[in-house]
Amino acid sequence: MIIPTWQVSKRIKHFVSTRQGGVSQPPFESFNLALHVEDDVSSVLENRRILQSILAIEQTPLWLDQRHTTNMVEWNGEALESLPIADAAWTSKPNTPVCVMTADCQPLLVTNKKETFVAAIHVGWQGLLDGIITKSILALPDKPENMTVLIGPSISQANFEVEADFVAKFVAKNSDNHAFFKRQSDIKYKADLVGISCLELQALGVNKITKSQRCTFENKTSFFSYRREGKTGRMVTVIWLDEN
Repeated sequence: MIIPTWQVSKRIKHFVSTRQGGVSQPPFESFNLALHVEDDVSSVLENRRILQSILAIEQTPLWLDQRHTTNMVEWNGEALESLPIADAAWTSKPNTPVCVMTADCQPLLVTNKKETFVAAIHVGWQGLLDGIITKSILALPDKPENMTVLIGPSISQANFEVEADFVAKFVAKNSDNHAFFKRQSDIKYKADLVGISCLELQALGVNKITKSQRCTFENKTSFFSYRREGKTGRMVTVIWLDEN
């Protein structure tokens, strides 16, 4: 597990899983936590049992049906008939973990100065383009200027090559996004999605932003990477409020 350092107290419990320490077989070796990637179900469930032991609290995390939406749900530990179709979740109830799964996309963790809530947001390029960051931040019960955000491990600009039409979509959304693309050829660019996320957060009034600086593509030992491997597992980034 990786526990990134950011501007929060010890009351905020959080970590990012790595691909090590589980039971899944190749190409999901070994700590894959996703049921939707064609891994053996019993292996994933055992990995989630291991995760639960690491949490050391009774409540299991809220697993989302992530589809690159802009949906955020509030959850306070109640039983649900089915997984919410959403890519973000928040809670104000202690010992109630919310999480998102990633394998190159950005996992964002959020809390506020008073640490009265926590949130987890899955930011893929489609969700970023569609506005999941703005929609999620504005849905939380405090002003953006009172919030602090951690951007967890994700693919770096050096390893995320895109074509001109991709650039055009983000520049059409905000002309300032052009600064986050490095031209490689007439049709190829390298995209800094973390930079675009930071720009959007700052425009909302969020000024306390911590970036993990860890690239999922470059570190094959620690992280799954969809861009690197295609068929692969998923890490989880989880956060909760300690009751004490």
